[in-house]
Amino acid sequence: MKQQLFLGLIAIAVAAILPACGGSSGGSSSSPKNVIFFLGDGMGMTTMTAARIYKAGEDGSLTMDNLPETAFVKTYSNDAQVTDSAPSMAAYMTGIKMNNEVVSMTPDTSAYDKTTLASYVSGADTTCPTTGNGKSVPTLIELAKKSNLATGIVTTTRVTHATPAVTYAHICHRDGENTIAAQLVPNGNGYNSALGDGIDVVLGGGLAYFQPKTTTGSKRTDTRDLVAELQTAGYSVVSKNSELIKVASTQKKLVGLFTSSHMSYDLDRLATSADEPSLAAMTSKAIDVLSANKNGMFLMVEGGRIDHALHETTAKKALQDTVAFDDAIQVAIDKMQAIDPGLKNTLIVVTADHDHTLVLNGYAALTGKTTPTNPGILGLLRSYIDNALTLDVSGNAFTILGFGNGESRLATRTALTDATVAADTYHQEAAIPTALGSETHGGGDVFLGAIGKGAEKFTGVLLNTEIFGLIMGIFNL
Repeated sequence: MKQQLFLGLIAIAVAAILPACGGSSGGSSSSPKNVIFFLGDGMGMTTMTAARIYKAGEDGSLTMDNLPETAFVKTYSNDAQVTDSAPSMAAYMTGIKMNNEVVSMTPDTSAYDKTTLASYVSGADTTCPTTGNGKSVPTLIELAKKSNLATGIVTTTRVTHATPAVTYAHICHRDGENTIAAQLVPNGNGYNSALGDGIDVVLGGGLAYFQPKTTTGSKRTDTRDLVAELQTAGYSVVSKNSELIKVASTQKKLVGLFTSSHMSYDLDRLATSADEPSLAAMTSKAIDVLSANKNGMFLMVEGGRIDHALHETTAKKALQDTVAFDDAIQVAIDKMQAIDPGLKNTLIVVTADHDHTLVLNGYAALTGKTTPTNPGILGLLRSYIDNALTLDVSGNAFTILGFGNGESRLATRTALTDATVAADTYHQEAAIPTALGSETHGGGDVFLGAIGKGAEKFTGVLLNTEIFGLIMGIFNL
């Protein structure tokens, strides 16, 4: 508790001494300051390992594997051994431990009314429970704005979802997405003025929270048209990949809202003709636009649907979204090397907010990568001794991948085939049954990799709140 309060005081003090947006010592430096922060939502170590084998086989590698500096990160929240996405990402962005469900507020903030245990109803515009329920704390994006850096968020979830929200919003509960959306719109009611003239690039899903309630499919409870308000504030707003491609790098302000809710899983995007950009394409465009600012940039990129696939125990979708996330990392490294050779003024950090209960069962023979004719790690477990199916105590085959808890816990086992378990929509079995889509996060430490300026400082076992301080120190934000 002492450590988190100390870090919190540092963050608040730093914010207090920085001048208002429009002038700061940070922006006066002749060297640009580029930070790209990649967050694989729910991307625990087992998910990373499985994604590597899925894509490249046991002896292959992901871009993440080749980052020169690595560390482990502890992820517990202020009030829970296993965190949710809001406080875990907020720890990175603010340097402060906060309670589960809370978005960039002080540790005393509660997401629930302590008497009734009531909280936000998703999509509702309600006030936080109890009077004086905590205070907002500055985020890295807010500090970057004060240093005159270009800023951006890219995600495959709704842009109002927990992970992107903690970069720019302050609220007691992550489900207040109408309020969160309003905090993103310059000059509008409820705008977060700490963002100055606004985040420069915002790309992801969640259009329904920006449309008036009279629009079919809207999730708003009022008649505000936040898309129109963003356009009035100077943003170019696009809704299709074909439109994103045409956006010039000279564009000053850009918002892309490509789906009503979350964007498609990458497997589904690849299987359809939907006009949705990949995470790599969004990352590439964001860098193109933000790099016009000679002071530098702060860009957050989230592979958000890794987490969603794990919650529904569809491992293949989770692994493919992890690969898509990894592709975006490679694109960012390549583009920044071209802009800033040797990454002398650029830091790229890759990590996760929390683990999941995905497990990799033993003792399987080597599978190699997954192909249309080889299920690979998605297949049934075969012994390394004779390649025969390994059977459970009831004489049934089972998969290499499984979950500690989840929706698929069969009362009566049936015969499984590789074709069945390698399907895009197959739900791996779980040890403990839960409701549909409610497999839980896990409490294991997560991977962190870094490359570029100051990357050598990310080493050992770190508390997630320490990442904030390291980035602040490297770039003097």
